[in-house]
Amino acid sequence: MLYDILKPWLFALDAERVHEEVSGLMALAACVPGASGALSLLTGPSGKGLEKTVFGITFQNPVGLAAGFDKDGRLVPLLPGLGFGFLEIGSVTLEPQPGNPKPRLFRLVEQGAILNRLGFNSAGARAVALRLSSSPRPSVPLGINLGLNKGVPAEGAPKAYAQTFRLLAKYGNYFVINVSSPNTPGLRDLQKATELAAILNAVQDSNAGRKPILVKLSPDLADDDLSACVDVAGKVAQGFVVSNTTMSRKGLPDRYISEAGGLSGLPLKARATELVRKVRSLTKLPIIGVGGIATAADARERLDAGADLVQLYTGFVYGGPGSIKRITRGLAGRR
Repeated sequence: MLYDILKPWLFALDAERVHEEVSGLMALAACVPGASGALSLLTGPSGKGLEKTVFGITFQNPVGLAAGFDKDGRLVPLLPGLGFGFLEIGSVTLEPQPGNPKPRLFRLVEQGAILNRLGFNSAGARAVALRLSSSPRPSVPLGINLGLNKGVPAEGAPKAYAQTFRLLAKYGNYFVINVSSPNTPGLRDLQKATELAAILNAVQDSNAGRKPILVKLSPDLADDDLSACVDVAGKVAQGFVVSNTTMSRKGLPDRYISEAGGLSGLPLKARATELVRKVRSLTKLPIIGVGGIATAADARERLDAGADLVQLYTGFVYGGPGSIKRITRGLAGRR
């Protein structure tokens, strides 16, 4: 109820400013012992009977936080209180970088969408590792999404991803290789079979603990490229995240057609669901479905399409703190 009251005021402000200020308050709360438990009481009961094991990890429920919301792992101790079954932080780059110039984050309220061209703004792997080492372990599984610094050439990508992984390896339950963001020049070229294989092999050579390594796929891949990507990754990786933001502007008002950045939220839902079905037809490896999920019905549709787990970011922004538990109750058959 409080979020519903505050939402019009929050949405009248710059999207990134609101995210930074709210995240800052949440980061302060995350330092308070018992804050996650108090948040859990405030947001009500979660759905029961949803536990499942995927790539050897047990999840209390299949609804997680997508990468991008907590890029630097500041909110890890607090967010489980909202009912998430798992968290994914990042994208984390090897070296710190500021990302693209502002403004770079926009709400498309009528479309239930977000347009971003953040450009992998990151505190860097060493800073994130230091933060995670000094924070309590989260009560749910933690995924870490790995990105690439702007300006790293294709031939340097395998080494950079492997170095980033080594710095963070002890802190994540699983890791995601992000070669699909549209906001880093040349990054999506790394989805090509040869380049992707080199990155995955370099990371796996550093993976003494045999942590699950997943690949995040772009919704803009052509069918032949998708098949090749899944085939290559399926030989080395342990799963897929489907999908990232899209460059498509289908169905958007004209004023957004030329706006740079990746689109997330409801306009992506149909394509993301279709992509899960296609990837499921190509592999038996686990799939995390993301893109346009906002309700229990959306989550159920994605699971029925072949996803093992689902994630939210834009749906969480629009639905507010209680949205995750509403989804898990819906999945469990409760109102």
